[in-house]
Amino acid sequence: MTTDALGTRSIPISHQARWRAYWVCVAVAGLTILDLSKVNVALPSIEKGFDATSTELQFIVSGYVLTFGLALVPSGRLGDIRSRKVFFVVGLSIFTLASVACAIAPSSTVLLIARLIQGVGAGIQMPQVLGLIQELFQGKERAKAFGLFGAMIGIATAFGPTIGGLLIAIGGATDGWRAIFWMNLPLGVIAIVLSVWLIPQTRTKSKRAAQLDGVGVLIFAVTVIALMWPFLFTTGSGSDDPARWWLLVVFVLALAGFIAWERRYAATGRDPLVPLSLFSISSYRNGTLLVTVYFAALPSAFLLTTLYLQQGLGLPPVFAGMVTIGFALTSAFSSWRGGVLVQRYGRALVVFGLSFVLVGAGLLVCAALLTPPEWTPWAMAAAMFVAGIGGGLVVSPNQTLTLNDIPVRQGGLAGSVGQLGQRIGTAIGSAVALSLFYSTLAAQPKSESQLGQFHHAYGYGMLSVALFLAIAFVVAVVDLGKRIRARNEDDPDD
Repeated sequence: MTTDALGTRSIPISHQARWRAYWVCVAVAGLTILDLSKVNVALPSIEKGFDATSTELQFIVSGYVLTFGLALVPSGRLGDIRSRKVFFVVGLSIFTLASVACAIAPSSTVLLIARLIQGVGAGIQMPQVLGLIQELFQGKERAKAFGLFGAMIGIATAFGPTIGGLLIAIGGATDGWRAIFWMNLPLGVIAIVLSVWLIPQTRTKSKRAAQLDGVGVLIFAVTVIALMWPFLFTTGSGSDDPARWWLLVVFVLALAGFIAWERRYAATGRDPLVPLSLFSISSYRNGTLLVTVYFAALPSAFLLTTLYLQQGLGLPPVFAGMVTIGFALTSAFSSWRGGVLVQRYGRALVVFGLSFVLVGAGLLVCAALLTPPEWTPWAMAAAMFVAGIGGGLVVSPNQTLTLNDIPVRQGGLAGSVGQLGQRIGTAIGSAVALSLFYSTLAAQPKSESQLGQFHHAYGYGMLSVALFLAIAFVVAVVDLGKRIRARNEDDPDD
């Protein structure tokens, strides 16, 4: 039994027990990520069932993302200083119960409230997964664990639209969306039982009392809401209230206040909500920035492709969602391989993966513009296949490299900040892509064919995807160069 700097003792766990606990955690993480994407295809069905307004529909999706993001960092901090197992089970229980409330919701208002609570549950449990991986595994085994974690997240993200469309097709246009939430009940109950049984209490109570920075939590909440709100409520339809952008001024002020408060709080000898020293670690800082920008691109590419296939080509939701299956399969395999290879190739592997994703994005645009409509879905599926090879070599190796130099006792917190970056990136990227897509569509002359109008809209929307991917590529190359220079300085004879 070992003791860390906080006086918290780590309990030795067998190899088999570690992996059993791991698979429970990763499966639950995939379940909560699935709810980020599968609900998108259910919006027309929800609108028909409740006669919901566009604002309500938008909030059903973005409200989940918002509360998910808000809960991440405080929950990561609490898991680090208390019990990751307890917070994992609590978060999973909240998510499951809220899913039932969504499934039986008699109105759009009840559904909206349940979705907000569901996001809180997801945000509570997700940091515990990353913290447990940090604590249960080391070295090559940890890289393998993050590789498989990335594979699961890739599968959940890419299969979400397909699963959502299939359940709606089975359940009907009016109430088929309820099955999307009902599926979480049996899966959630099984996961809760397995969590209590298999996830070990990896840490005993610390001798040194640790408290949550309450004021920091409040300022942090204002900061996150002010940043995410304008982007989450950007539909690109032209009816969005422009006054929402003033919240970015609030964000800047709140961020400055948060940094000042955290420094002052840390100066008193107490543990701040977010230790700013984390960002002095270049691997963590660069990795967090990279994954934030990458997630501004990838979900936007899925969203734009689905819109193009459904609205431009008239494909049913289930078939439009199936186009991403190739990405899910290849990214799952390359994530697993990336977890094995990252110890050997490091950041170079991420650069290589981003190159493949950029090629895949270019092939998507070529498929939309250059192939006959009847062949376009197949060509896009092939492009997704290529992009998935690179996608798996980005997320899981980057996760390993980002957390590699982080102390185990801060694993949950550090991982939650990275997850928050993903949520923020998704919100910003989706807002930019949708604005370009719909504004271009509205500006097209009526004389042009419908397909031609969607060609322009999809092409301009994908420009934002390419831009964010290019930024991520530059960050990866800069970090790679820094690592090469550091290695050469340490080994001048090499």
